[in-house]
Amino acid sequence: MKSNTSTLSANPQKDRKGLNRVWHAAGYSVAGLRAGWHETAFRQEAIAAIVLLPLSLWLGRTWIEIALLAASVVLVMIVELLNTAVETAIDRIGPEWHDLSKRAKDMGSAAVLLSLLVCAGIWAAALFHRFVV
Repeated sequence: MKSNTSTLSANPQKDRKGLNRVWHAAGYSVAGLRAGWHETAFRQEAIAAIVLLPLSLWLGRTWIEIALLAASVVLVMIVELLNTAVETAIDRIGPEWHDLSKRAKDMGSAAVLLSLLVCAGIWAAALFHRFVV
């Protein structure tokens, strides 16, 4: 038979249910966005998104084009936040150099680069289609 202490989790969020869980999760998400804002790269991408997201409504001719343009911008921000999370976790472990730490950080950086290339490719194709074809 299990005791009551074994059913309690170390993370109080895991014990919440329903709207209470959703409410707290939303608060954690806002805190994550605020933390991201303190990172220069995320801040630059967020400012670019303020321009590019409305521009996607003008540039896209169909809802699919608009969705692709907007999603590619948001994707860059998502990947940047994940990269920052990886870097923060690695830095939490310790400041000393380790090959696996470098590898993890390099992979996070490569993910950001690939998301930027996808975004640039989608926007370039949309601009080409709008103004050249």
